[in-house]
Amino acid sequence: MATLALQATIGLLFLLASVQAQIRGDNLASCSQNDGFGKYCPTTCGVADYMFRYLPGVTTDLMDMERSLEIIANMTTDTEEKVVYMKDSTTSAQKSSQSETNFKRSASMLDDVLRFEKTIFAQEQQILELQKVLTSNQRRMTELDSMSAQLKQKCQEPCQDSVEIQPTTGTDCQDVANKGATTSGLYFVKPAAAPEQFLVYCEIDEFRRGFTVIQRRRDGSADFNKNWIQYKNGFGYLSPDDSTEFWLGNEKIHWLTVGKSIPTVLRIDLVDWQGNKKHADYNMFSLGPEIDMFRLTYGYYMGGEAGDAFSGFDFGDDPSDKSYTMHNGQQFSTFDKDNDKYDGNCAQQDGSGWWMNRCHAAHLNGKYYQGGTYTAKDAGEFGFDNGIIWVTWHNRWYSLKETTMKLIPFTRLAAEGGQQGGMKEFGGLGV
Repeated sequence: MATLALQATIGLLFLLASVQAQIRGDNLASCSQNDGFGKYCPTTCGVADYMFRYLPGVTTDLMDMERSLEIIANMTTDTEEKVVYMKDSTTSAQKSSQSETNFKRSASMLDDVLRFEKTIFAQEQQILELQKVLTSNQRRMTELDSMSAQLKQKCQEPCQDSVEIQPTTGTDCQDVANKGATTSGLYFVKPAAAPEQFLVYCEIDEFRRGFTVIQRRRDGSADFNKNWIQYKNGFGYLSPDDSTEFWLGNEKIHWLTVGKSIPTVLRIDLVDWQGNKKHADYNMFSLGPEIDMFRLTYGYYMGGEAGDAFSGFDFGDDPSDKSYTMHNGQQFSTFDKDNDKYDGNCAQQDGSGWWMNRCHAAHLNGKYYQGGTYTAKDAGEFGFDNGIIWVTWHNRWYSLKETTMKLIPFTRLAAEGGQQGGMKEFGGLGV
């Protein structure tokens, strides 16, 4: 019976640990929505449901343990009475007869007494241990019961976002800015082609230009080695203070660029490990639908000090280097969906999804290397240049520190008196 009680105790402890792990997991999930990109309403209602579902069973287990302890205690009392009886019988036998047979019988009875005394001692120790465990579990159950009541109360309250989301909405961030928004932060947008609204980070500058950010690299905190579905839906973390890394999602990027009456400009902002900043702009940027594997197309390179890496680069390895590394017109590839022009799998070798050719001259979703410089040995199994690369600024063995990919309507380009087409810098963009 003691063994069964111990087994029940172990099972109970495991269940309590599972409940506490569920609570910790739900609390973490409120700030780590990997699989639910763009969801910002943390709730612990699931924890409360979990508690209410398992609490009756745990209470029953505790009652069973108490009954088991009572049985064990009764067994111990019976054994103690039997030991007393055996001692009395032994003494009586020793007094009533001095025969050798009775002495042997008496010695055997004394051996039995010693065995029973050991059994009693072991059972009493087990009872003490079980009582300690039971007391501890009862205390933890009281704490969990209190926590469950708190969670129940919280679940009765309306769900509120834990991050600040700006109230203005629009078709994109420029539309949001046109409606009067002046603060960079999180906004809901709904492009004309999108079936529903979704959350984006809008970068709104002093000229009221509203950039819709589709990619951000800052510190290597987000893993960009993701599969097709993750790149389609988006991953990472959006934050109102723009301090996090993310990929908005190929499907959302498609919705933001399809069916536009005004061409979309892709601006790429880059920062190296010395703090230098450069950019590149591409007009008539668009991402095709999933049926076309989210193909990247643009009309022409408009300018920027970072140079035109999307048009390919002559590495000097092969006469066809430039055509092999141009990105315009390329489909998107991931390690589980190979759409590149290479015999192997560029996305698998480089550890991230991108518009691969054979393989790239620009690769902003590459592996994050602290300090910038790295070698083929650092690149691991395949030894290819897999960093955050823009080769028309830094070579293939230099990984950039920060990158931003963002969209804005072309009509904003010259509003503040800036120059267009083929220039390294743009002026402000106005409506």
